[in-house]
Amino acid sequence: MSDHDETTVHDEHSQKDLAFTRPSPYGTLVESTYSGALSFMRRRYTKDLSEADVAVVGIPFDLAVTNRPGSRFGPRAIRQASSMMAWDRAWGWEFDPFDRLAVVDFGDVMFDPGRPDQVPEEIAEQFRAILGQDVATLMLGGDHFSTYPVVKAHAEKHGPLSLIHFDAHSDTWRDEEGRIDHGTMFFHAAQQGLIDPSRSVQTGIRTNNDETHGFTVLSADWVRKNGVEATIAMIRETVGDNACYLTFDIDCLDPAFAPGTGTPVIGGLQSSEAREILRGLAGINLKGMDLVEVAPAYDVGEITALAGASIAMDLLSIYAHQFPDRT
Repeated sequence: MSDHDETTVHDEHSQKDLAFTRPSPYGTLVESTYSGALSFMRRRYTKDLSEADVAVVGIPFDLAVTNRPGSRFGPRAIRQASSMMAWDRAWGWEFDPFDRLAVVDFGDVMFDPGRPDQVPEEIAEQFRAILGQDVATLMLGGDHFSTYPVVKAHAEKHGPLSLIHFDAHSDTWRDEEGRIDHGTMFFHAAQQGLIDPSRSVQTGIRTNNDETHGFTVLSADWVRKNGVEATIAMIRETVGDNACYLTFDIDCLDPAFAPGTGTPVIGGLQSSEAREILRGLAGINLKGMDLVEVAPAYDVGEITALAGASIAMDLLSIYAHQFPDRT
């Protein structure tokens, strides 16, 4: 038992609403999965980052979609689904990331939807403030444009990043400078030097874009033909030890596993193989991460939100891999 658990032990019969009453940012405590205040994995809700290693931050933004809206409700849905998982560590990992990292739920960023042209900078500024306290972020979207201002803030701190991008779409379609679109933001990020395409990988792609812009593109068909181990090896070889940002669009998964998203495309990855690939990335130089495009209005039985919460835990575990246990 860790030092932070020795004096007080909580369970579902003695303590409620751990999002507010949790005595320590470390460890995994049990609370009824069907009740209580909802935060990501029942972590403490707080704006105080003085003791935090990672802040979970929602971006309830879907003004950049090109198909169905609704991912503004994604952060809430992911948090709710995560309550079903919060009693145990993520499957397939030999450690609990909450024994290594002080993780808090920072809540959602604020922006004025009536001034959409100002939203990207408003988001970037809030992430700069978090990163400025040497706290890493796990972002919950929101449509995929939400990643752009977050990557911008990370690149300002860490330099040009390797992008590890899981998606059905390349999101690098050529575009005019300044447009806000969830299908073009990585074109802009590459043009602006925020990410290094030569050391970046896109996995699960299954829509047409004749321009790769220097990215290594592993289509969903490539993954099926070559297998999980080859996919892991290709990603690791491409990014090397460069500082990485990992972004996972839930539509990387086949709609059979993730129907609740705005732009579903058939022929995607299975949730099990996507998670196996992620586990194979332990040890990369990960600086930031996100899970985006969960749109619960189109979900069935919360399976998309549950997939999103599970993958978000895998991302957190990849990040935690580089730290020792504090138990």
